[in-house]
Amino acid sequence: MTDPSGFLAVDSGGSGLRVVVGTVGRGATARRESREPVRTGDRGIDPGHFMEQLVPMVRALMAEAGVDRLDAAAVGAAGMASLGDALRAELPDALGREFGIGRVALAADAVTAYVGALGSRPGAVVAAGTGLIAIGTDLANWRRADGWGHLLGDCGSGAWIGRAGLEAALRAYDGRPGGSAGLLASAEELFGPVRSLPGKLYPRPDRPAVLASFAPRVAACADGDPVAADILRAAARHMADSAAAVCPTTGEPQVALTGGLFKMGDPLVVPLQEELAKRLPTARTVPAAGDPLDGSVRIATDLATDALTLPSDEAMLCVVNGKGD
Repeated sequence: MTDPSGFLAVDSGGSGLRVVVGTVGRGATARRESREPVRTGDRGIDPGHFMEQLVPMVRALMAEAGVDRLDAAAVGAAGMASLGDALRAELPDALGREFGIGRVALAADAVTAYVGALGSRPGAVVAAGTGLIAIGTDLANWRRADGWGHLLGDCGSGAWIGRAGLEAALRAYDGRPGGSAGLLASAEELFGPVRSLPGKLYPRPDRPAVLASFAPRVAACADGDPVAADILRAAARHMADSAAAVCPTTGEPQVALTGGLFKMGDPLVVPLQEELAKRLPTARTVPAAGDPLDGSVRIATDLATDALTLPSDEAMLCVVNGKGD
């Protein structure tokens, strides 16, 4: 016997789409993913390409989950805050036409990362991978810091750490102060002769990811290399700056760390915890409960049960009605 209604949760990012269909009572019961990222163009995130990928996945998932209809959907997307105008304008109606969904929450991926990590409680989340963004809420408003990309910000991110490590390698190659022979050797092991590095790096469209690929090498050198250790301490200070910029200043807010960069472990996490203790002495650092897809599931479930209490914000989290039956 099928459960008559359910929810849809989506996490859209640089590596593709992750999609869940479930019911309020049973949770997330079926999931699929696509390795093709949604295109962006002159209008930002392309709602047509989004739906082309989503529709067949959702139909298969509804059958797998035994769900007759979908009452609510939560879509978290990288770039929603700055590139999401077309998605916000067209996606709710498209989901209504295809699936009869009446309520749709559209969220920046930073928001779904927050909800996945902390749920609906006040605090701050630092989401760090190739890039970096911090987001916080006092449950009345959202605040964000950084997330400006590898040329203008993302301070402390994987790309930032990797670039700083490669700069130290090139300083050692030149014989300038501040260089690291260990990072030079590691750079040449990964990329070949460093004199050819600019030609390999600058023309690449995936330059942030290439820079970030060197970040684990910086962490691996940190134990015996003061230059590498200083880079990670500087990254920790940048992260703590961003967390302090968005964290509520009253009560006992929680702070969580999420994202692949923290898999580097103690060389980064220990100095970051020290910096957070200095900058946010009343906050409590807690483990992240889940990831951005878990956040989308939580938002969709709350939306389906009229329990969504997170603050609304046109760019960060907006709830709109579709035009399904």
